[in-house]
Amino acid sequence: MDSSEAIFNGLKDAGIDFVVSVPCVNLSKLLDMLDEDEEITHIPVTREEEGIGICAGAYLGGKKTAILMQNSGLGNSINALKSLMELYEFPLLMIMSHRGTEGENICGQVPMGRSTPRILESMDFKFFKPGNSEAAYEDIIESWDLSQEEGKPVSILLEISYW
Repeated sequence: MDSSEAIFNGLKDAGIDFVVSVPCVNLSKLLDMLDEDEEITHIPVTREEEGIGICAGAYLGGKKTAILMQNSGLGNSINALKSLMELYEFPLLMIMSHRGTEGENICGQVPMGRSTPRILESMDFKFFKPGNSEAAYEDIIESWDLSQEEGKPVSILLEISYW
C-alpha cells in the first residue's frame, strides 16, 4: 500500500464520508482517488477557512468530515478552527501536507513548516506525524475517534519524508 492509498483507506475505514480540499502537489493522487469514490463527497475549495465552514455545515447534516490541505493553510483557518469547530465541539480530521520540513526545496515553506507543530500545540489540538503508510492508516482512524471524543479537530502531519 503506497502513501496515498494508506490515507485513502484510513479515511474510508474511519467512516469519513465528506472531504474538502485545497490543492497540494503531495496530495494530488489522493485527491484523484477521492474524486473517483462514490461514497465520499469531495468538495475542492479555494481557501482553508472556507473549507472549515463547509465541514461544520456537513457535520450538522450528519457527515463525518475531513479537510486536506497544506500546513500553510493552518494560519488561514485558526479563527474558524477555534471559534467554530472547537466552540461548538465539532469533530474534524485535518490531513496536512507538512511542507517546510527536511527535504523542502521551496524556502518560503520553511518558516511555517517549523511553526506548525507549535501552533497546533498552542491551540491545544492533538496531532500525529506518521513516518510510514501503516502508521498513517492507523493514525487516521485513531485521530477521527479522538476528534469525536474531544469534540475538536485532530491533525495528521505528513512530512516530506512520508511521500
